[in-house]
Amino acid sequence: MKRASWYLVAGVVAGFAGVLALHSRGAPAARSAAAGSSQPGQSARPSTGPSASSRPSQRAVAGGAARSAAGALEQYGYGELAVRVTVSGNRITDVTVPALKTNDPTSQQIADQAIPELKSQVLAADSAGIDGVSGATFTSRAYEQSVQAALDKLRAS
Repeated sequence: MKRASWYLVAGVVAGFAGVLALHSRGAPAARSAAAGSSQPGQSARPSTGPSASSRPSQRAVAGGAARSAAGALEQYGYGELAVRVTVSGNRITDVTVPALKTNDPTSQQIADQAIPELKSQVLAADSAGIDGVSGATFTSRAYEQSVQAALDKLRAS
C-alpha cells in the first residue's frame, strides 16, 4: 500500500505542475486575439521579440546596410511556412513569418506558441543553427530550413 500511495502523490504533483505550466502561458482567447484570425490555413503570423539562448553567437552575413530576404516556402507535416530574415551589417536583426498555413486548429495553436521562441533562438544564435521547440519539431525544422535559405540568399547577393 505504501508504494501505491507514493505513485499517487507523485502523479498528483506532476499533474498539478502540468496544469500550472499550461495556465502560465496565457489564456487561449488572449492568444487568438493577439495572433489575428483563428481560421486555420488562412493567416500569416509574424513572430515577436528576442530572448536569451544558450548557444554561442555565430556571424550570419557580412555587409553594411539593413537587407532582407525571404526564405523558401517549407512544407512540413502540418502545413507550410516561410520566413523573412533581416540583417544589418553581419547581425540578424529580425525574423518574421509572412507565410504560415496550417492544416488544422491544433497545428495553428502549436505554431502560434513555437514561432516566437524560434525567432528568439535565431536572434540569440545569430544563425539558423537553433535547438528548436520541444513539441513542435516539424515546425522547428521548417523554420530553420527557411531561415537558412534566406541567409543563403543574403550571402549570395
